[in-house]
Amino acid sequence: MRVTMNLSSMIKPAKSTWSGRLALSELDQTGMTTHVPTVYFYIRTSDNWHIVLQTLKSSLSTTLVHFYPLAGRLSSIAGGRLELNCNANGVRFTEAYADVRLVDLDDFLQHPVFDQLIPSIDYRNTPIEETPLLLLQVTRFLCGGWSLGFCISHVAVDGQSALHFLSEWARVCRGESLDSPPHLDRKVLRAGDPSRVTCFNRNIEQHAQYSPPPLLLGQSSNESERRQETTITMLKLTETQVEKLRSKASNNHQTDQTKCHFTRYEVVTAHAWRTACKTRNLEPDQKTSIGICIDVRRRMNPPLPDKYFGNAIVDVIATGTSGELISGTLGFVSGKIRHAIEKVDDEFVNSVIDFLKNQEDLSKFQDLQLIKDEKGPFYGNPNLGVISWLTLPMYGVDFGWGKEIFTGPGTNDAEDGDFLILRGEEGDGSLIVALCLQVRHMEDFKRVFYQNIEED
Repeated sequence: MRVTMNLSSMIKPAKSTWSGRLALSELDQTGMTTHVPTVYFYIRTSDNWHIVLQTLKSSLSTTLVHFYPLAGRLSSIAGGRLELNCNANGVRFTEAYADVRLVDLDDFLQHPVFDQLIPSIDYRNTPIEETPLLLLQVTRFLCGGWSLGFCISHVAVDGQSALHFLSEWARVCRGESLDSPPHLDRKVLRAGDPSRVTCFNRNIEQHAQYSPPPLLLGQSSNESERRQETTITMLKLTETQVEKLRSKASNNHQTDQTKCHFTRYEVVTAHAWRTACKTRNLEPDQKTSIGICIDVRRRMNPPLPDKYFGNAIVDVIATGTSGELISGTLGFVSGKIRHAIEKVDDEFVNSVIDFLKNQEDLSKFQDLQLIKDEKGPFYGNPNLGVISWLTLPMYGVDFGWGKEIFTGPGTNDAEDGDFLILRGEEGDGSLIVALCLQVRHMEDFKRVFYQNIEED
C-alpha cells in the first residue's frame, strides 16, 4: 500500500476562545508524553468527496470552540513539568490518498500496523511548543472508502476524554448540537493545591509503579531486551473462550468457601501474564511484574465531574515469580490482578498525586524515549504492561455517512510487553488482545495462549 499526502492545514476554533496558561495535574504529566494513535475505517460516502472534507473541517472548527485546549500547545516549565498554553494555534488536518481498496486490506486483524494511515510526528526535530496536541489524517481509498487517523497527546487527555471529543465532533458533523461540553478545570485533581491526604503512612509509601520493573536474572540492565526485534499481532477471543477463562478462574479460587467471580479483564490479563511467563522460558524464581492502568473517575470521593477533560488514570503493579504464576491456578493469578486494582481508592489516588507533587523533577517518571532518547520504564521481558479499552466508547462513531466498519489502535510505537484489551465486534461478546512481543516468543505465545484455554 502506498499513501500519498495531498494537503495539510491547521484547523482553528471557529470563534475566539479563552487564552492563557492552563495548569496540568500531576496525572497528566507522568507516563507517556507522546501521542496515542487510533484509526477508523468507513465505507464510501454518497456525497462529493470535496464536500465530505469541507464538512469534516468545518465541524471540527466548531467543536474546537468547546474543546479549545486541544487547539493549544504544551510548554515546559521548571522541574520537568508541563503546562498547557491555550493559544488556539489549531490542530493539524491532513488529506491523503491510498492506492488500494479497503477490501485489499483483507482481514484488519492481520494488518494491525497502520502507520501510513496515521499522522506522523517528528518529536526529535519539532519543539514541544510547536507540536499540535491533535493531528488527524483522512485517507481516501480507490473504492471510495476512507479512514480517519486520530492521533492525540496523552499529556492533554486520556482515552475517555479523547473519545468524548471524537463523539462530539461526529455529532456536530452530522448537523446535531453538542451533547455534553467538557469539564475543563483540572484543579479538581489538586494541581498546585494543598494536600488532602490524612493517612501519612499511605502518603509516604513507596509507590511501586514508579520503581524500575524487575530485570532478567543475571542482567544488570534491560538494554539487551530493548534491542530485541519485536512483532505485533491481534488475537481474537470469542465470547465462549472468554467465559471458559472466567469459569476456570472462578471455580478454582474461593474465599471462605464462596466462589469468586472475576471480570473479563482480570482473567484475560492473568491468562496473558501466565502465558508470557511460559513462552519466555523464565526461571521459576524470576521476578515479574505487570503494570495496570486504572481509571479513577468513579473511585474518587466525590467522583470527578461528568466529562472531566484530562487524564484521570493511575498505574498499579501486580508482582510475582514466574514459578508461582505458572504453577498457580488461573484464579490465583486473577486474584493478584484484582488485589492490585482494589487498592485504588480516593486516598490512594491522593497519595499518588502528593508523591508526584513532592518530586523535584517529574521527567524521571515520563517516557521521553521518542523525544530525547531518555528511556522510561520498560515492561518488556520479563514483565508486561496492560491497558484496557473495554469501557471506552470507541465504537459507533458516525460522522454522517454511517458507522465505522473497523476501528483499532495504531500500534507502530508499541514495545515488547505492551498489550491492549479491547472489545471485538459490537454485540458479539468477543475480545481482542493487541500484543507486542519479541519475535522469538510470539509464535509460542499464540499457540500456548489458545491451547491453555482448553487445557488449564
